[in-house]
Amino acid sequence: MVTKIKAPIYVEGEEDKRKLGLVHVITGDGKGKTTSSLGLAMRATGNGLKVHMVQFLKSGATGELYSSKKLGFAIEQFGVDIVRARQKNLQEYIDKTGKFVFQPDELEREAAIQGFEHAKTVIKSGEYDLVILDEINCVLDKGLVPITELIALLKEHGTTEIILTGRDAPEELYEFADYVSQVKMVKHPWQKGIKARKGIEY
Repeated sequence: MVTKIKAPIYVEGEEDKRKLGLVHVITGDGKGKTTSSLGLAMRATGNGLKVHMVQFLKSGATGELYSSKKLGFAIEQFGVDIVRARQKNLQEYIDKTGKFVFQPDELEREAAIQGFEHAKTVIKSGEYDLVILDEINCVLDKGLVPITELIALLKEHGTTEIILTGRDAPEELYEFADYVSQVKMVKHPWQKGIKARKGIEY
């Protein structure tokens, strides 16, 4: 139920960047976790904040890779396919088939570890105001990166705002989060056999 407002409510904003540094967990089985984090990235860049996104378990040409360049923030993917492409000195991994391959967990382990090491470097640099670790919750749930390492990072991330997305966030993370959002699936087009649509799902 929406709160009925009978008199003005004044909410004071905070513009001091030193007040940043909160942790967001966006999890659940519904669509919208990555999308939500990208919306926050758009808001942040619009307010002059410096943003960096690390995508785990993902490789390929999703729409946000292109729009983020126009908005002025970087997205770096650490799915096994794109990591292999980088190792072969390919400038860009582009799969225009519209197909997605979910690789076995064990194949993703090394790429996930590389992504996490990169994320630690980015966060510890203090160069960014907002860092998104997209699908990190899945990485933790699969045991590809120890949760203790992420918790250690969260204890010393300073004034960098951190967003952790993905299904099945370990509840241990909640203690270190300031926002916890559960995106619940009530209905999804996949249940009717509708394929992922370019520009909507990817």
